[in-house]
Amino acid sequence: MECSLKGKTIVVTGAGQGIGNELCRTLDQLGAKVIAVSRSPGPLEALKKDCPKIEIIQVDLSDWSAARSALGALGKVDGLVNNAAIAVIKPFLELTEGDFDSTFNVNVKAAFNVAQVLVPKMEAGASIVNVSSLAGLKAIHGHCAYSMSKAAIDGLTQNLALELGPKKIRVNSVNPTVILTRMGRDNWSDPAKADPLKAKIPLGRFGEVHEVVEPIIYLLSDRSSFINGHSLPIEGGFLAGN
Repeated sequence: MECSLKGKTIVVTGAGQGIGNELCRTLDQLGAKVIAVSRSPGPLEALKKDCPKIEIIQVDLSDWSAARSALGALGKVDGLVNNAAIAVIKPFLELTEGDFDSTFNVNVKAAFNVAQVLVPKMEAGASIVNVSSLAGLKAIHGHCAYSMSKAAIDGLTQNLALELGPKKIRVNSVNPTVILTRMGRDNWSDPAKADPLKAKIPLGRFGEVHEVVEPIIYLLSDRSSFINGHSLPIEGGFLAGN
């Protein structure tokens, strides 16, 4: 089953590393017109060097006005992947106001803002994929602010699916467990922390980046034309037994 995105204009936030970076590269290989958005100029330039057809936009999406200015000039958009995120992993009582605000500014407010700017540029058949987390569906120790932010993203997904469905624009989330990006490896490098979670995953491991990229591509494509308003767990069976 081929998921054709050839010629489609897809905006990907958080394109500097991890899932977003790999997604941009894969979409480029599939013939999509990729607009890669990140606050980090170095990784964007490296992406552009490897994939010259990709358009890059360097902007801090936590800056509401700057994001609107940077994205407002874009033309028609066929797909959006809201992937930009940060993870502050601390016990609840150690979280600061700054931790809370930075988490919600990037993980929630930026996604809301980007979607609000780009939806008017979409036509029937467009698709939005929000990169959420298993932590949005299930409490994970030390993830309070992050978990709250991802639950908010799932709420955004459902509300946009309801409002944009009549316009034939679909909106879904993917909700991965730990994925072995740089952020994932950094946050889960301690076996004392990682092993208990792995023990709850029937497949006995964390996910690889391509195992999130490929479902996102499916949800962007017309192959998923009747899938709307869903949060797709990508977690090796964790929810089956927990």
